Amino acid sequence: MTALLRATASEFSKVFSLNSWWLLALIMVVYVGFTAAALAFFFSDLGAQLAGAGTGAPAPELDPVVAANLVYSSVTAVGLVIPLLFGALLATTEWRHGTLTSTVLAQPRRGIVLAAKAIVAAAMGVVYGVVGLVGSVGLGAPVLAALGEPTALGEPEVIAVLLRTLLATALWSLLGLGLGALLTSQIAAIVIVLAFTQFVEPILRLVASVWEWSASIGRFLPGSATDALVGAGILSSLGALDPSVPSATVDALLWWQGGLVLATLAAVLIVAASLTTMRRDVE
Repeated sequence: MTALLRATASEFSKVFSLNSWWLLALIMVVYVGFTAAALAFFFSDLGAQLAGAGTGAPAPELDPVVAANLVYSSVTAVGLVIPLLFGALLATTEWRHGTLTSTVLAQPRRGIVLAAKAIVAAAMGVVYGVVGLVGSVGLGAPVLAALGEPTALGEPEVIAVLLRTLLATALWSLLGLGLGALLTSQIAAIVIVLAFTQFVEPILRLVASVWEWSASIGRFLPGSATDALVGAGILSSLGALDPSVPSATVDALLWWQGGLVLATLAAVLIVAASLTTMRRDVE
């Protein structure tokens, strides 16, 4: 236990000695905050009127709590790339800068090294979740209030969404750690993280929503599982926005099932790394 605590303290020291952690936090709060403010406007009565102005038909109305959850869940809708990227950088930085040798010399038991990194990844994932909520709630709620919409911050369902958001960002940070430890290449990890979160998975989820059979499979994608865990998400709410979408007839995973999917994926990646790349000789 003492060895794990020392290794964890060492990992935290490495993180805070670099500028990348707070730069990622800054990007998180700005990106998520802007998105939340835009969604708050879109889901307001004014936004609905403007959306229906060109067609002569009003945009579909959403329950205020559902709308608030969609605004606040901007953290997981667009911001998950940040904790995922942090986790990947936490692992690959050791290989890029050649510091893994000194890390292993200080703590020869590589399982402890990886466990310490996992603790740091999960903790910083929660930190990025809090930062994201500062952006989504800090900007989304005032916009809702300014447009005469309820912020619903006192609703139990909304509070649950906020709390489960922190769990989701922690799990995504662990996913990034597992991916980075498995790849070891920082450039490859960054490219895969950006490509998957910004292009590949959104396209897969949209394509999967076209048919019922594909929607039943698509709900196990990481993003879909995250929406289930959190309890809100733009792509998973297409049924509420348009009941004619085939995916509207497919039951989403329960929140704990979504969390289990993410935890399983993270565990598989981390265990695979511990059995392969973490056992290689270091120079």
